[in-house]
This record gives sequence, C-alpha cells and structure tokens, in this order.
Amino acid sequence: MADKNAKLRLVAALIWIGIAGVLAVAAKFYILPKYQSDLAEDTGSKSRYEHEVTVAADSFSGYSIFRSPALSKSLGQRGIKLTVQDDKADYEARIKNLKNGSVDMAVFTIDSYISAAAKLGEFPGSIVLVIDETRGADAIVAYKDALGSLEDLDDPQARIVITPASPSEFLARTVIAHFSLPTLPEKWWEHADGAQDVFNRFKAAGKTEKKAYVLWEPFVSRALEIPGAHLLLDSSKLKGYIVDVLVVNRAFLRDQNELIKSVVEDYLRTAFSYSRKSRGMVELVIQDTSLAGDAFDEKQAASLVKGVEWKNTLENYAYFGLLSGTESQGHQHIEDIISNINHVLMQTGALEKDPIGGEANTLFYDKILRELQNSGFHPGKKVNIIEGLQTNLADDEAVRRGPELKELSEDEWDKLLPVGTLKIDPISFGRGSARINIQSQRDLEALAKNLDAWPEYYLKVIGNVRAEGDPEANKKLAEERAAAAMDELKKSGCEAKRIRAVAAAPGGKGGASQSVAFQLGQLPY
Repeated sequence: MADKNAKLRLVAALIWIGIAGVLAVAAKFYILPKYQSDLAEDTGSKSRYEHEVTVAADSFSGYSIFRSPALSKSLGQRGIKLTVQDDKADYEARIKNLKNGSVDMAVFTIDSYISAAAKLGEFPGSIVLVIDETRGADAIVAYKDALGSLEDLDDPQARIVITPASPSEFLARTVIAHFSLPTLPEKWWEHADGAQDVFNRFKAAGKTEKKAYVLWEPFVSRALEIPGAHLLLDSSKLKGYIVDVLVVNRAFLRDQNELIKSVVEDYLRTAFSYSRKSRGMVELVIQDTSLAGDAFDEKQAASLVKGVEWKNTLENYAYFGLLSGTESQGHQHIEDIISNINHVLMQTGALEKDPIGGEANTLFYDKILRELQNSGFHPGKKVNIIEGLQTNLADDEAVRRGPELKELSEDEWDKLLPVGTLKIDPISFGRGSARINIQSQRDLEALAKNLDAWPEYYLKVIGNVRAEGDPEANKKLAEERAAAAMDELKKSGCEAKRIRAVAAAPGGKGGASQSVAFQLGQLPY
C-alpha cells in the first residue's frame, strides 16, 4: 500500500511539474510578451507612420535617391516609412525576398532581373519606373599595345576580365552579341571579385597581354590614368541596355496601388529637386558614399554623376509609351528594351532558354505613370491639381536626346578609327549582281535596329573585293553591293549622315572575299 501511495505521489508530482513547465513556457512566450507589449503601448505613443515600404537595393550610387534624407522626409509627411535593405548585390536573395514578400520593392538592372527570375522560375514583380541608365559609369579598358579596338578581341588568346552577375558582365555580353568576334574563345571570360579586383589585375597585367577589363567608376578613371591604358568602349556609347528599374511585388502592386503611386510621386519629386541644384547630385553621391563607408571625393563623385543618367518624369512617360513618337526623342519603349536585353542574354549563353516567352509586356506595369500623367502631375509642385492652375511639365523637364552626329568631310571619313565590325549573317546577292535577296533584306532591317544601340558611332559599309579576275569589274561590283546594302539600311531608318559605302582593297579568293562588312567607327579623340 505504501509503495502504491508513493507511486501516486510521484505521478502527481510529475504532473504538477509538467503543468508548471507549461505555465512557465506560457508565461515566457505569451503572458510576459503580452504584458510587455501592453506596457509599451500604455507608456508609448502612436507611430507617425501608417505604412512601411521596404526596398531591396545595394550601395550603387545610382540608387542614392532612395537613401536620401529628402525622400525619407517627403514620404514621412505622408505617413510612409521607407526602409532600404542593402543585400550587397545578391540578386538571387533579392528576387527571393521580393517573391516571398520580405521586401515590397527592389531595384534591378533589367538584365539582372531577367537572369535572377530565370533561375527562380518566375517573375515575381513588375517594373513600374525606370530609375537610371549608365552613360559612361561602366567601361571596357585595355592597354593600347595589346588591344587597339574591339576588333582585336577577335583572337583565340583574348579574354575579358569581368565581375560576374554585374552590369560589367552584361556590358561585355552586349559587345559579344553585337560585334563579329568569330575566333574569341567560347569561354571568353575571367571572373574577378568586384571592380577593385579587376583594377588590381589591370595594374599588374603585362601591357601586351590580350585582355580587356570591365570596370565601373571610380575605377574607370583610375585605370585610364595608367600609362598606355585606353578605352575600348564605355556605356555612354551604348543606349537601352544597362538600365536600372524599380520592380514591385505583384501582390503588393495589386493591393497597394495608391501607396506605390505615392512612393513613385515622391521619388520623382526628389530626383527633380536634386537635378535642379547645380551640385545637387554630386553632393548626394558624396553623402551617400560616406554613409556606405567608402566616401567619394569631389572628383570621384562628379565623375560618377557624369556617368549616370537619372531618368526624369517625361523620360519615364516616353519609356512607357505615354508620349508621341516625336515627343519621345527616340527613346525605346520599355517592352522593346526588355526584349533586346533578353536577346543578348540568350545569344551569349547566359540563359539556356527564353524565360519571357515573347511576352515582355508582362514584366512592366504602366498604370501608375499613366495616372500621374492624366492627373497633370508635376514633380516641382507638391499639389498636382489646383483649380485654374495650368502647369507645363515640358517647361521644366525634357526628354534628353544623345549627341547629334555631325556631317563628316571626305577627310574625316578617311580618318575614322575602327571600333568593331557588327555581327550579321553574310549578305546574299544575286550571282554577279548587287541584288539583295529577301532574307538578307530582313537581316539588314534587324541590323538597322541594332544600330540604335550605338548612336554615337558612324558606319562604314565595306564591299570586299576578290583578288582574282578583272580588278576594275571586281571593284565596281563591290562598290555596288556596298551601296545596295547601305540603301537598305537607310530604308530601315539609318541616318544618311552616319553611313557610307566603300570598297576595300582587293584580297582573298572565292565568294567570301566578295562579302559586305559593317564597321563602326569614331573620330579620333
């Protein structure tokens, strides 16, 4: 009996210990936090913020407006807290966080968004705004004794040193997609760990080593100070490829349209405000880089600002097809930009299959900008619509157009420096004639569109001449074929002043030596 009572007491004790444990857990994880929460609420105040919006980004100064005190203050007045989450350019993590709602918005270059989405297997966000385009902040440099032009990359020994999953890699891919480099090896890249590492490798390289180095500011400027260094290409010569955009989680976009519109409005107002000050963006970049722990001096900040073109309200209207063709000043539609970038990624093997499936329109959302335009939004005015007030945005902002190419003299055409030969399937002509077949006409039409990406270069259409046979007849046929190809390009929109047909010196045998080549060129600096 005593043993039985002892067992019962033991069981009871264990039960009470279990109950006490449960109560302790409840107290720790439920009762105490609730008490502390109630206490904090009773002894605190109501938050000034009604909403919090989180944006994933990295330390690139092109995104400095998102981190600016001016934008934070402007949104704060609306009761919106903007939090910028620095993910150190981890695009894979960025897109996963966008998908699962850990962040509401994220900034990407369009190529990085397509590449990250292809790995993820879906596009979890939609583009609502074009932020900026690099106009010289990224560049390919080399030693002149090793690589005098992009054409010199057409060599089995040539390599390009890049930072993977960065705008520098995409700049290199864009060159490879557009220029004819048949002997550049299939594995043309060497990976480096950021622009500092690329710069260090460039400094240590032999000056006859056939390597190009892709950098971004301020390392571009530093590299060009080294004796013998020169630019093969910088992003100021390229249009519509290295473009940063704001991407919003699709569910958040659907459910919080007005909130997102407020963020876009205040972003455009803040960008307008900085752009109106003589040193506004330079001061912002200095401040922004100081916060990141790698402060730029005045010269470095000015160089970066020169190399980044922040997009204004009217330019966003142009990108999203809200302006007429004349008003848009040649700006491509965002749908075409997405398609072109996707094509480069496919053509250079960055993607195994097309992740877009011909539906680039599903990657952007024009409703917010359309509503701003319809409301008469002006980034310089806090209140958009006032009874009887007429405002003209075009008086304060402009859709910028690149530098106009001038007409060249005969002497200047002869002095053009070659940049590179554009990639195109061999042009097919009727036997012994300058008649271009239908497929080659289509190829030339596509080439004319590709020329839009290189607006600051001239184009020589070079008719090659066979060495054997009648020299005069061969030269005449080469001139006629070059002229015929030039005429097709003009029909497809190529400006007459930037294109010229010439015949090369005789050389080679067979049909290949009667082909037509398309060489971009620039005036000597």
